[in-house]
Amino acid sequence: MTRRAGSADLPLHTGRVPAWLGQRMSRLGAVIAQAVIHHYGRDEFLRRLAHPFWFQSFGAVMGMDWHSSGMTTSVIGALKRGLAPLSGELGLYVCGGRGRHSRRTPDELLAVGDVTGLDAVPLVASSRMVAKVDSAAVQDGFDLYLHGFVVAADGKWTVIQQGMHTGQRMARRYHWLSEGLESFVEAPHAAIDGRAAGSAIMNLTDRRAAASRSGQMDLLHAMGPDRLVHEVMRIEDRLPPPPAQGELPHLSLPAHHDVRPADVNMRRLHGALAAASEAGPRDFAGLLRVPGVGARTVRALALVAEVVHGAPCRFSDPARFSLAHGGKDRHPYPVPVAVYDRTLSVMKAAVTAAKLGREERLDAIRRLDGAARRLERDATGPSFSAIMAEEYGRSHEYGGRSVSGHEPPPPRRVSEGQGDRVMRHDGQPQDQQGHEGKTSRQAG
Repeated sequence: MTRRAGSADLPLHTGRVPAWLGQRMSRLGAVIAQAVIHHYGRDEFLRRLAHPFWFQSFGAVMGMDWHSSGMTTSVIGALKRGLAPLSGELGLYVCGGRGRHSRRTPDELLAVGDVTGLDAVPLVASSRMVAKVDSAAVQDGFDLYLHGFVVAADGKWTVIQQGMHTGQRMARRYHWLSEGLESFVEAPHAAIDGRAAGSAIMNLTDRRAAASRSGQMDLLHAMGPDRLVHEVMRIEDRLPPPPAQGELPHLSLPAHHDVRPADVNMRRLHGALAAASEAGPRDFAGLLRVPGVGARTVRALALVAEVVHGAPCRFSDPARFSLAHGGKDRHPYPVPVAVYDRTLSVMKAAVTAAKLGREERLDAIRRLDGAARRLERDATGPSFSAIMAEEYGRSHEYGGRSVSGHEPPPPRRVSEGQGDRVMRHDGQPQDQQGHEGKTSRQAG
């Protein structure tokens, strides 16, 4: 029987993923999927997609906003684009998406059936039933706007849906997993992301609502539709409270956009940093046989390795994974494009070699994850603010980029009389408070 794996509240944000990041997300998402499938199998990848904590960390390590509602749309879209050329090889197909793309899911599933020989009619029925349950049987005030259906060549699937509550400015994600699914209307969810927020929620899929479902059918047959509608209208202002829901692990994502020390498990982060330091640029580059891999890339790889190999219990702080490749809105810092591309090249080379039977590069990444786990017990390191200061200070060097554009070089100090003056990257002076000289124009 399926289980609920936890819950999360996602602040509702607007915006678009820039093309330069979307293309990289597709490539990194695809290579991480290949690595997970290579080590643990296709079924395990479907299970991870059905786990809300892992899903959130997966998106964060790809450079998407670590906590916003747009994470779901971006990850589904990136996987759909990235896995499309590999669908025949991996036997994995991503259908649906946001808005109009969600309405194309039945046609896309029928196309998958033509390619694989699967009977797609039950898949289409499952897709429609999942959407109906989360929009009608679970009435929690969140209107569905995204439906992603990931199906394997053997017919197993994961569905990820998301709804929005405009009044609360929140989004809620629903995870489904076909493995062990016995009923669409009795405890079917692998997870529902979002904590109950008052008596307005009605969940008719809970096992304890079996009597309610049965009673509704009895009423329909005994009273007929006309009398039933009249009775509902008479008592609609006296709805009974919903049955109490069991407490589950809950990931409460805050409204603030910036990443703060409280959002990160520093012990685990210091373990990743210590593993990167222990591996060292020269030794690790030699181990992977990829020249040019430096300490900063190894730090990013340590977090990517945890997404590939980590246990679900380690993903309770998805903000930590945003420290691999930053975020498009400069939170926690601008995306270090040079580091991102190096991570991609290392992971792609490792997966390609593994396909040819040469496991040493992919095993090296797994050992990096093991080293981080071992070292985090005793590792200490710089404070969160010190890590952020270093990232911002070297952002230009790493090819830092965000939706606002490329990061400029940091200001430099030059001696001037009895004190120092700060010079901007374009040569214009600033005073000690960082204001520009009177002759310079306002920077954009």
